Amino acid sequence: MPRRDCGAAGDYRGRRLMLPFARVSIIGLGLIGSSLARAVRAQMPGVTLSGYDADPETRETVRALRLVDDMADTPGAAVIDAELVILCVPVGAMGPVASALRHDLPADALISDVGSSKAAILSALQEALPDHAVIPAHPVAGTERSGPEAGFASLFHNRWCILTPPADADPNKVAQLSAFWEALGANVEQMDAAHHDLVLAVTSHLPHLIAYTIVGTASDLESVTRSEVIKYSAGGFRDFTRIAASDPTMWRDVFLSNKDAVLEMLQRFSEDLTALQRAIRWGDGDALFDLFSRTRAIRRSIIEEGQDDARPDFGRSDH
Repeated sequence: MPRRDCGAAGDYRGRRLMLPFARVSIIGLGLIGSSLARAVRAQMPGVTLSGYDADPETRETVRALRLVDDMADTPGAAVIDAELVILCVPVGAMGPVASALRHDLPADALISDVGSSKAAILSALQEALPDHAVIPAHPVAGTERSGPEAGFASLFHNRWCILTPPADADPNKVAQLSAFWEALGANVEQMDAAHHDLVLAVTSHLPHLIAYTIVGTASDLESVTRSEVIKYSAGGFRDFTRIAASDPTMWRDVFLSNKDAVLEMLQRFSEDLTALQRAIRWGDGDALFDLFSRTRAIRRSIIEEGQDDARPDFGRSDH
């Protein structure tokens, strides 16, 4: 995919007239939502930020951290004058949350999101808000942590943000949303929602499903104790536990909303796993070596694309 130059992000500082949006509302202030608020503060300080979270404790934390200009106590109050509304809530909550906003949204407000599956979200948002412009988005970034304290402004820097506008989307609004994410340091790409879901089923959803399974299997083994699994964890298992520590509500909703693509990729994975099992059983070292050589090359390509780090900690230092 072509990379876009994000070097102009700083050009938005202090230039309110040049901002893609002057008033932005963030609904859901967990890891992604709070990181979004921090990134907007850092890169577009002229934007007026409002926010809402269903959890009263989270709202108080956000107020204490001063992440937004106005932390509302109702979802409608958070969007009443917004130009851009970004839903940072679990995939399964998108439709109900959007419905709760319907009567308070300005007529020309653009509605977007940050969910990991897109076809189901597009359908839910269009059904809930038939008279509003809806352009789903997916910033491919995150950590296993959650909550407003876990966010950081650089989360989206040099990461992909995939927009999945419907076929009848206003090109000007698509361009506005693209400019918004580029200003936050993201590389923006557009694709069809169904194609996005198939790609992410391979690159994100299936790896998470495998991680949850492996960690669960290790926990259930009767021949070893839980303490031994933890004590003798090698690097590979530790990496799986990091992925498996991701937010359970979010990932439950992702798998259910993108089930067709996930099941298709899971079937392909099962077939490949059977072939690998056969190679081990029959001592086919050449087949194993060829597979491991191909996968090693993919790892090098990911590093060359700037999507990860070659250091032992993968560059994932604490923020």
